[in-house]
Parts: sequence; structure tokens; C-alpha cells
Amino acid sequence: MKILVCISHVPDTTSKINFTDGDTKFDSNGVQFVINPYDEFALTRAMWFKEKQGATVTVVNVGNASTEPTLRKALAIGADDAIRVNAEATDGFFVAQQLAEVVKNGGYDLVLAGKESSDYNGGMVPGMLASILDFNFINACVGLEVEGTNATINREIDGGKESLTASLPLVIGGQKGLVEEKDLRIPNMRGIMMARKKPLTVVEAKESETTTSSANFEKPAPKGACKLVDAGNLDELVSLLHNEAKVI
Repeated sequence: MKILVCISHVPDTTSKINFTDGDTKFDSNGVQFVINPYDEFALTRAMWFKEKQGATVTVVNVGNASTEPTLRKALAIGADDAIRVNAEATDGFFVAQQLAEVVKNGGYDLVLAGKESSDYNGGMVPGMLASILDFNFINACVGLEVEGTNATINREIDGGKESLTASLPLVIGGQKGLVEEKDLRIPNMRGIMMARKKPLTVVEAKESETTTSSANFEKPAPKGACKLVDAGNLDELVSLLHNEAKVI
């Protein structure tokens, strides 16, 4: 089984976020980037298939050269090889088109991706990728088993979980629960040394129309000051909830 894991290069959630050019562009100066957490769950599950079933695992990213350390980390975790599509990830449809080209050229059976990236939270790429490829697609996946060309999948739905079956080729949009957080892998020294020798192929982007653009970004309003009320002063508490918070 050939598995392709889609990797997004996203800011660490502890990074301080700023914008430039009149709040139209993200300022990456001083920002630490990591593997998108949802993609990390997918990569860990792919590694299970590699170790238990002999699958081959390729990781792919659409981005410029600055994303290569993130791909090298995925290689250090255990992926066999990496592909970088040399282009700025301008919007979800553009990314899906580039990834589709990689899938077509590589003949992958299973494509694993996070359900969304933690930076823009678009949640579009896995579904659009499956549509372009005409692959089966299941989103919000929290469990995945593959036997031959058949897959058994659990996914979250409102109020519970749903069990499904599907045949390969298949695109999965994974999330927390696809593997346990305790099973996520940290590269060890041997993995880091081996990653230096693993192939990282750079391919040029396919011509594609960019259909959306960002007009501007806006930070959330800062939190207001916290007011403390004496435990016995219920009248003041009710007044604040009614007149200021307006929740009653």
C-alpha cells in the first residue's frame, strides 16, 4: 500500500501573530513553524501501517523552501521520502490541485491529511482533493483500519460516532482521535540522522487558477478586565450579568 500524507507548515500555537502591509499579509518574522497538528495524527497513523503492514509512506507539502525543515521532521519521524511542490499555498483549491497532480503521478492508494490546518482553518483541501481525483472521501476521521483494498473508518458526527466502510483509493481527513496523543512521535537522533539521507524531491507547480484571495486580517478583540464579586453579594453579581455581560 502506498500512502501519501499531506503536511501543512503552520505557526506554533504559542507564536505571537502579527500582520503587515495594512493587515493584508501574515508576518512570519520570528515565528516558529511546526507540522500541522491534525496532519501529525495522520502521519502517526501512516507510520503504524508502515510498521504493521509494510506500507510505504511519502509526505508532501505545497510551499517554498522554508517548509523543508518541517518535511525533514516528518522524514525523521519515519516517512520514506518527501515531495515539496515549489509554490506559495495561495488558497485551498490551488493546494488541492497541486496535491492531486502528485497523487496522479505517484499512484497512491491512500491519502491522509488533517481535516484542516491550524492556521487558516479552511477545512477545504481534503474534500476538494478527493473530488478532483474522484476518490472516496471521509472527513473527521477518528479511526482507520485497512485490510487489502477495503477500509473501515470511524468518524465523529453530531452527538456521536459513525462507522463506515470504503474501498481504496481513499482520501481521509483526520483529526484528534485517529491516534492517541501519547502515540505521537518525537524524532530521535537516529531518525534525524537517517532523514538527512532520505530523498526530498522538489517539483514545480502545475499551472492553476487562484480563485480566492485574502482582503485583510483582524486580530480578536483583547479580553476585558475581570471583575471579582464577593461570594455573598448576589445582587451585584446578578446586576453585572444582566447589565454588562447581558447574558440574563
